[in-house]
Amino acid sequence: MNSKKTFQILLISIISLSLSSCVKSKGVIQKIDFKNEYKFSSEIEEKVAKDTVPWKYQISASDYAAKGDYKNALKHWDLAMKPREETFSQTEIDSINKKYTTVNARDYIVKSAKENQIIIINEAHHNSQHRMFTKSLLQKLFDIGYKNLGLEALTNNSSNLALNKRKYPIYKTGYYTKDPQFGNLIREALDIGYNVFPYEQTTNKNGKLREIEQAKNIQKIISQKPNEKFLIHCGYDHALEGIHKSWEKAMAERLNEYTGINPLTINQVFYSEKSDSKNNHPFLKALNIKETSIVIDDNNTPVKYERGNAWSDIAIFHPNTKYINGRPSWLFSNENKNVSIKLESIIIDYPVMVLAFKKGEDINSAIPIDITEMNAQNKPCNLGLKQGEYTIVVTNKKESIKFEKIVK
Repeated sequence: MNSKKTFQILLISIISLSLSSCVKSKGVIQKIDFKNEYKFSSEIEEKVAKDTVPWKYQISASDYAAKGDYKNALKHWDLAMKPREETFSQTEIDSINKKYTTVNARDYIVKSAKENQIIIINEAHHNSQHRMFTKSLLQKLFDIGYKNLGLEALTNNSSNLALNKRKYPIYKTGYYTKDPQFGNLIREALDIGYNVFPYEQTTNKNGKLREIEQAKNIQKIISQKPNEKFLIHCGYDHALEGIHKSWEKAMAERLNEYTGINPLTINQVFYSEKSDSKNNHPFLKALNIKETSIVIDDNNTPVKYERGNAWSDIAIFHPNTKYINGRPSWLFSNENKNVSIKLESIIIDYPVMVLAFKKGEDINSAIPIDITEMNAQNKPCNLGLKQGEYTIVVTNKKESIKFEKIVK
């Protein structure tokens, strides 16, 4: 081959590489076929307006949580629960602040966890912040020996057999796990090295029998790893010890009964914020909470959640959420960056959903890292993303596009 020919081939190669590099850095916008599994706000509102079941707002609250709309999730839950304003007197507030102090919840739990083998922490099924807080515990708990994570929300059948190998959740993983923050809880646990397992009942039982079956399912896993530590993430009352007014014993107390291991039980639900802060629990309103906290009395004892003859060992107090461009500020914490997504060059009818998928995961089945709905092109679009490479999908359910995004 003569030198002129060799030079031409080399030049073509250099130009090709240069063009390829430019394409990658600019993020090519590509039209795709994409099935959006999430409901637009208009769809949720239309459904709830037509629905006649008494729990319709519980359903809509979960639908809003799934699409990353924390504010509306709180609002719809409160439409179901109808909270009312209660306030302590100034004398009572002064007394509370004299008797109680607050400490960082994560630090307190990790320190307490060293003396325990099982931790059980609950969530409200419409509250993404609860899932994000449990996620924030994972690495520090793993470092002190917690290697197993049991999740009530996981579908307990063969569809989840590949979860620990696949390393990310998909739509079949569970109903509540479609919330990106729940998906991220699972993804983080798998990345760290947890054995993630389901324990929900599989025989359509409810009440007492459901609590028994859940506890026995967890007991079975513990019996296979008797010297290992376990973190259990459940919903609502399942984290109660003592005597339950309806179930006799909740899952946490049954597990104690079956294993002889007294779990450290944590309640995130009772003192959670409402959609209107004036309706927050008066104890939460009385305290000047700046970070997620445990409240300690003057005997250095943490405040429990107590109801009748049942309790959880520790109550969590989350501060009122502040919002950045309509999105909760806590979304941009724990290594998450506030990432601005530019939509100006994308020609598509609004409203749209903007979904971020971890690069390498199947966008047709994976739970996205974050989602937000946009009603206009000129509004700021913000996602909570860690450093890494992402596939961004913009869809209005009629047409969809994707492009790549690198978060440094």
